[in-house]
Amino acid sequence: MKINSEHFRVGTGEKVKLKQWPTRVKPCYKSKEHYKEILAQHVEELSERQSLLYSYNRYSVLLIFQGMDAAGKDGVIKHLMSGVNPEGCEAFSFKQPSAEDLEHDFLWRTNLRLPARGKIGIFNRSYYEEVLIVRVHPEILHGQGLPDELLDEKTIWQERYHSIVDMEKHLHRNGTRIIKFFLHLSKEEQRKRFLMRIDVPEKNWKFSLADIEERKQWKHYMKAYEACLSATSTATAPWYIVPADDKENARLIVSHVVLDTLKQLRMTYPKAGNARRKELQSIRKLLVK
Repeated sequence: MKINSEHFRVGTGEKVKLKQWPTRVKPCYKSKEHYKEILAQHVEELSERQSLLYSYNRYSVLLIFQGMDAAGKDGVIKHLMSGVNPEGCEAFSFKQPSAEDLEHDFLWRTNLRLPARGKIGIFNRSYYEEVLIVRVHPEILHGQGLPDELLDEKTIWQERYHSIVDMEKHLHRNGTRIIKFFLHLSKEEQRKRFLMRIDVPEKNWKFSLADIEERKQWKHYMKAYEACLSATSTATAPWYIVPADDKENARLIVSHVVLDTLKQLRMTYPKAGNARRKELQSIRKLLVK
């Protein structure tokens, strides 16, 4: 299967029903070896594009990964960025907000980690947790120190969607390109991966009883994701719903989407002017001597 990024993109204003989006599609690789070959090509090309992004120093790229537990976010990031120069890439994983975080607006702690020009930033979970886990567990919302009049659950989620969309539009106007991935995992595949985390000693550290408690909220999370994806996928900061039951295929789809986005940026390596070329030739003569 040839990958077409548009097949996974959520259109602006599109009402998402996750049951209509597959968690598994026909793989774009023929074998494990073929998968490794395609991924290696993608990683090499991404490394070249990242080098160009870094030297051009006008754009930054922000990759956002969201998904249920065991959806494969860590694996995608690990494999996708394996060939990228660490100096040009920063990855952050956002857990429970600190006391300092809670003294600021809900976008504050992630805004501190936005990528600088020339860099690729990766958010493993993100400010979208504030309209996902917080929506499923409203008790978290009531512990964020907000004025009582702002705690109306009939309006607060739409208000937060507006804040997010406005912020992402602002970033786009200032050179940051945002690509958002929802790794769409089936409940059955999550069960299998949880069992593996129990049965394989090396994976025990990845599992806790809290994961099972969150699994009980599956339907509520799906509704929260549907509302979020529908409200916040835009032309300049689109969501991609990636079938995640096949880890290898998901990695190839994500890498393809990222490369497609980077290819659309009009970037060139800096060109030396006459004065700079003369300077370099002078230096060259000294080195030859």
